Amino acid sequence: MPQSPIRKLVPYAEAAKKKGRIVYHLNIGQPDIETPDTSRNAIKNNALKVVAYSHSAGNETYRRKLAEYYRRFDIHVDYSDILITTGGSEAIMFALLSCLNPGQEVIISEPFYANYNGFAIQAGVTVKPITAKIENGFGLPSMSEFEKLITPKTGAILICNPNNPTGYMYSRDELNALRDIIKKRDLYLFADEVYKEFCYDGREFVSVMHLEDIAENVVVLDSISKRYSACGARIGSMVSKNKTVIGTALKFAQARLSPPSYGQIVGESAIDTPDSYFDDVLVEYTKRRNLVVSTLNKIDGVVCPTPGGAFYVAARLPIDDADKFCRWLLEEFEYENQTVMLAPMTGFYSTPGLGKDEIRLGYVLNVDALAKAMTCLEKALAIYPGRTMQTVVSDKAR
Repeated sequence: MPQSPIRKLVPYAEAAKKKGRIVYHLNIGQPDIETPDTSRNAIKNNALKVVAYSHSAGNETYRRKLAEYYRRFDIHVDYSDILITTGGSEAIMFALLSCLNPGQEVIISEPFYANYNGFAIQAGVTVKPITAKIENGFGLPSMSEFEKLITPKTGAILICNPNNPTGYMYSRDELNALRDIIKKRDLYLFADEVYKEFCYDGREFVSVMHLEDIAENVVVLDSISKRYSACGARIGSMVSKNKTVIGTALKFAQARLSPPSYGQIVGESAIDTPDSYFDDVLVEYTKRRNLVVSTLNKIDGVVCPTPGGAFYVAARLPIDDADKFCRWLLEEFEYENQTVMLAPMTGFYSTPGLGKDEIRLGYVLNVDALAKAMTCLEKALAIYPGRTMQTVVSDKAR
């Protein structure tokens, strides 16, 4: 099992805090946005006398309500097409276990959410990476590149839209091109769509559920963690119109008994969250994104594409080694008794050697804290012993 690039530096952050330093945590997708009142009040006021097992597929009341939620996005599914999971993580795991046999391959555009590697290892599945380039803003590689990777062992393609860790948002044209390959090769298409609420600059979110003629091939992976800033509730969902896939996943769900009871209360009640909550959150994240991207691109030698969605940026820094730099920030650097915790991008690539000069940064803190964190990063880059010469890339990446 690979270490988490997001969490492996935690001991160094803890040591820095013991020295009295303020650490700005931009390494992990844990927003400081408040969980909606609807959910917190539902937990506070619930009348459960026994915290009992639920149905292995999740509470029917929740699944029916979730089907209504998806209809807001023009995604038309029945409650029986939905399996409630213990976080989006379990949805990913169930999809791999249900659709692929040990020894099969899944193609994933890298950089990708680091834990896909770990889930694939647990399922006995091999990840075949296809590299998205920062020079192209991390856009989806060409379909001809996908075709080159397809073998008799290929069982699926996995995407994350909007993307973690890059924030890139796939267009309808890109997804339609991907659909053609899925249909031609009869592969599964797994789509991690947990960030669909966070789309910027008027961009249109297109779900894989909107693609024509591949309904039986599509599995959507979802979670309430980011949508409602409820990461600790550990509630996700796996959605597919393929009854065999859902039936198979249910067997794995039965083996783990049931998803968390209180988490389902959070998820079901959160669906009643007013639109104003998301309107305010989107305005806030847009401010944060603009601050981070503009600040980073003003620093000599830094390249940071503007993300279209989610709440991350992936940036290239003038550094020799991202892992060393992120550790150095916590062990040796401080500016006015402050430092910043980032995630090295090496762990978001499957191809060895890639991402050595890149970091992922989550704009999950308020604007004031982000501004201080950006100042720390700028000061750190000015004195880092492993600083390298400026890397020149195309303007398109910015």
